[in-house]
Amino acid sequence: MKKPSLLVIFLTVFIDLIGFGIVMPLLPLYSKQFGASGIQVGMIIASFSLMQFLVAPLWGRLSDRIGRRPVLLMSNAGSVLSYAMFAFASGIEGQRGLWLLLASRVFAGIAGANISVASAYIADVSTKENRSKSMGLIGMAFGLGFIFGPTIGGLSAKHLGLTGPGWVATGICAFNFILTLFILKESRQPSSETAVRRPKFAQIGHTLRQPVVGFLVITYFLSTFCFAAFEATFGLVIADNFRYDTDKITYLFTYCGLISAFIQGGMIGRLVKKFGERKLIAWSLVIIGLGMVSLPLVKSAPGLLIGLAVFAGASGVNRPPTFGLISNMTEANEQGATLGVAQSAGSLARILAPIFAASLYDVRGPLPYLICAVIAVLTGIVALRKLCGPQTHTAVP
Repeated sequence: MKKPSLLVIFLTVFIDLIGFGIVMPLLPLYSKQFGASGIQVGMIIASFSLMQFLVAPLWGRLSDRIGRRPVLLMSNAGSVLSYAMFAFASGIEGQRGLWLLLASRVFAGIAGANISVASAYIADVSTKENRSKSMGLIGMAFGLGFIFGPTIGGLSAKHLGLTGPGWVATGICAFNFILTLFILKESRQPSSETAVRRPKFAQIGHTLRQPVVGFLVITYFLSTFCFAAFEATFGLVIADNFRYDTDKITYLFTYCGLISAFIQGGMIGRLVKKFGERKLIAWSLVIIGLGMVSLPLVKSAPGLLIGLAVFAGASGVNRPPTFGLISNMTEANEQGATLGVAQSAGSLARILAPIFAASLYDVRGPLPYLICAVIAVLTGIVALRKLCGPQTHTAVP
C-alpha cells in the first residue's frame, strides 16, 4: 500500500466534502429567502444527486481510460466554478438568484466525480488484503467533512454575510485543485490494461449481471436508501419526540459523524481481518435495521444516544467492505466504471429516499423507519445466505 498516496487522496476527498458540508445545510434557508416553494427546495437539493446518478459511471469510465488524476482535476475545477456560482446566487434576490442556485447544484453534481474516482484510485494503490481498510478513508472523510463543513459554513455566514459561505467553499476547493495538481501522483499508469469501452447503460447492465458484484451494488443502494431516509427525517423525529432545538439536533448529527469517522478510519481494518468483508456486510445490514427501528420509539436521551451509536456504527461498517469487495472482484481495467455504477446507485438512493421518508412521515411518523428497518434486516439475511454460503465466485486474481 502506498501510504503517501492514500493520505493525499484522503485530503482531496476530505477538503471536497468540507466544501459540500459548508453549502448543503444552507440550501433550504437560501432557497426560502428567494421565495422558493417546498417543491422547488426539494428540486434544488435533489438536483445534485440526480446529476451524480447520471454522470458517475461516465467519470469512472473516463478515469479508466485517461487516468484518475486528470478526472480528479476536472472534478475539482468544476467544484470551484459551482461554488462560485453559489456565492453569486447568494447575493442576487428573487427568481434569478433561485435559478442560479439551481444551476450551481446541477453543475456541482455534474462535476462531482471525486468519490467514485477516489475509490478507484484507492483500489489502484492498495493491496487486495488492505483494500476494505483503505476504502474506510472515504467514509472517514465523509464523517469529518460533515462535522467541519457546517461549522465553517455557519461561522462564515455570521461574519461574512450571505455570500460568505459560497466564497469560502470556492477558496477551499481551489486549494484542493492546487493540492491535486502539484502533489497527487497518477495511480493508473500508461502501461495499465486498456479500459473496456461500453455505453453507459450497457456498463450498468454488465455490472448488475455479475452475481456477487451486482448483489453488492443492490445492497449498497438499500443501505444508502436507509441512511438517506434517516437524514431526511431525523430532525423531525427529534423535534417531535424530544422538543430539541436546531443546535441540539446539529450536535446529534455531529455525534453520528464522529462515530462513523472513528469506525471507518480506525477500526474497519481490524474488523475485516477478524470477520471478513462478507460477514461484515451482512451483519452490518441487520444491525442497521435494529438501530433504525429504535430511533423513533425511544423516549429517553440515553436510549437515543445508544440507538444512534448502533445505527451510525453499523452504517460506518457497511460501506468500506462493500466497496472493497466490489473492487476485489473487478478487473483492473474496469475499476472506475464499476465503482462509478455503485456510486451512481447510492446517488439514486439519495434522490428517492427523502421523498419516500418525508411523505410517509407525514402519514405516520415512525413508518419510514419501520419499513427501512425491515428492508435492512431482510437484505442482511439474504446477504448472509448469498455472500457467506458456499463460495461460487472468487476475487479477480
